[in-house]
Amino acid sequence: MAKIKVDGNEIEVPDHYTLLQAAEEAGAEIPRFCFHERLSVAGNCRMCLIEVKGGPPKPAASCAMGVRDLRPGPNGEAPEIFTNTPMVKKAREGVMEFLLINHPLDCPICDQGGECDLQDQAMAFGVDSSRYQENKRAVEDKYIGPLVKTIMTRCIHCTRCVRFTTEVAGISELGLVGRGEDAEITTYLEQAMTSELQGNVIDLCPVGALTSRPYAFQARPWELTKTESVDVMDAVGSAIRVDTRGREVMRILPRINDLVNEEWISDKTRFVWDGLRTQRLDRPYVRRDGRLQPVSWPEAFEAIRLKVSGVSSDRIGAIAGDLSAVEDMWALKRLMGQLGSANIDCRQDGAKLDPTDGRASYVFNTTITGIEQADALLIIGSNPRFEAPVLNARIRKRWRRGDFPVGFIGEKSDLRYAVTYLGAGPQTLSDIETANGEFFDALKNAARPMIIVGQGAISGENGADVLASIAALAREIGAVSDEWNGFNVLHTAASRVGGLDIGFVPGEGGKAVAEMVSDGVDVLFNLGADEIDIGPSAFVVYVGTHGDKGAHRADVILPGAAYTEKSGTWVNTEGRVQTGSRAGFPPGDAREEWAIFRALSAVLGKALPFDSLGALRRDLAGAHPIFVGSELQAADPNAITHLADRAGTPSGAGFKSGISDFYLTNPIARASKVMAECSRLAHAEHLEAAE
Repeated sequence: MAKIKVDGNEIEVPDHYTLLQAAEEAGAEIPRFCFHERLSVAGNCRMCLIEVKGGPPKPAASCAMGVRDLRPGPNGEAPEIFTNTPMVKKAREGVMEFLLINHPLDCPICDQGGECDLQDQAMAFGVDSSRYQENKRAVEDKYIGPLVKTIMTRCIHCTRCVRFTTEVAGISELGLVGRGEDAEITTYLEQAMTSELQGNVIDLCPVGALTSRPYAFQARPWELTKTESVDVMDAVGSAIRVDTRGREVMRILPRINDLVNEEWISDKTRFVWDGLRTQRLDRPYVRRDGRLQPVSWPEAFEAIRLKVSGVSSDRIGAIAGDLSAVEDMWALKRLMGQLGSANIDCRQDGAKLDPTDGRASYVFNTTITGIEQADALLIIGSNPRFEAPVLNARIRKRWRRGDFPVGFIGEKSDLRYAVTYLGAGPQTLSDIETANGEFFDALKNAARPMIIVGQGAISGENGADVLASIAALAREIGAVSDEWNGFNVLHTAASRVGGLDIGFVPGEGGKAVAEMVSDGVDVLFNLGADEIDIGPSAFVVYVGTHGDKGAHRADVILPGAAYTEKSGTWVNTEGRVQTGSRAGFPPGDAREEWAIFRALSAVLGKALPFDSLGALRRDLAGAHPIFVGSELQAADPNAITHLADRAGTPSGAGFKSGISDFYLTNPIARASKVMAECSRLAHAEHLEAAE
């Protein structure tokens, strides 16, 4: 720690702080454009100038000067800096005048208007006229893809976007070319960017040079209602803010949550909002004479009652989809219990995860922040770049610090960091030391080794054997102890951990997904599971939001609410319980799924014991105390040891990621035109690379 005086107030700060960070620790506000806490220091904009006592007779850039660079006073006094002297104010006004020389008068038509750093700082340090009579510089706009719109004449060359794509996203697709007034930010060949995190440059850009292309000219920030919620596009559970105007979602932005997503979100999370508007189910339907026809709620319920009343309980089943909230799955589970059926499952991809093995067997035990404490990593049957882009950025963050060997077993892919490829499948897993003895030694000698298990490794018929073998490997390399649990399961579905927590898996004698969809039941309740093929003989009741695969197969459709249209609970891959708030209301006659099951239970003569969301949550918390509070609770590592005791010699084909197309993984994304365009470009790029 170091002592420093800021504007006369003495404080103590870590000696690795920059003067900008030290000043803000003291409560002084320092304007900046190029500096960002999560990026390297560039020192481009010079807006953060301050005065250093005893230093050179000119202002210093506080972002590029550290506390260690200061000298004490002649008698050993603490170094002193000033952030609000006349010299500082004049210097910042001069910098602002230079920044605005070439900036166009676009504020009335700029999408950044109202939330623009340049506007805000111009109010404090700008002047009401310009002394420059020369023509303003103009720069041609660049095409960098369907997500980010460029107006490069507005660019002030802060290079935040360049540093983000290079350092965080892991691909050098943006750069600065030229010098002086010819300098430009460009993608060199002006091709679409390929990163799954590229939308974050919109938030990073302090001016209107990079804005959201789908959101262009849609709304102004002051007319939007802002609601804090949780992302469900993957299992990371990123903190998001949903901005609505009336009943429509206009955009989705990240919220800062250092424990989960820092301040980044994936492009699917950010741009999927147009899929919330299209192909929506807004009224009940019943299939008559081979065609789905709109009906009233009582008619739909009566059709279900007539069918259920003639079927034995062991021929009724329920499947929960990847986006379902815990409350909806709990209501469906209680309804199935009232009907006497044990045929329930939330693992529509067939993953061999069982809550009876202990919570540690199916969560990301290291936690997302724990990745930064690990010193070796083995990835098995997962592609975190597509399955969890934000988590993958955290892995890359740790990799960039160095001394972090990463091994990979599965389908070859570019993860945006260097990996040691060990092999394709179970054979490599059973003989990993032979596959690469050097990496195995590094893994075994690491103080905090990590293993990430993907759904692609545990979804096949031999998934249970593979999971047990990985647990045995974790025990062998010392990855599991009371101080450190390096056994991690990376999920791809937002609903999966919550479903396992409440036991939404087959009970005694119950049928799993594979058996239910292959004509193993006569009546099947489908809660938003749109990624499976259901046999022709079952009577399917689909409860969901979009006219996707599940709705096309349904005999009765009950329209539900999307994740932005209800208050719901989701549990992320590390077992963190998070609640999302309602930002709008579902269209037409659509209702929240838990309310649909409560109303249906009364019609079936099996009324559920709650009439409100609060009563349902109390019922849920009474049965599963883990849903009381939001603190992350560590799972018992002994579960990994017991799982390892069942290990054998796994066999089967090579591991493949559970995600074939990052942009089209769920019904909301498949209804989005923006995601369809991104998928098309990604597919074209893949074909071009293959050639």
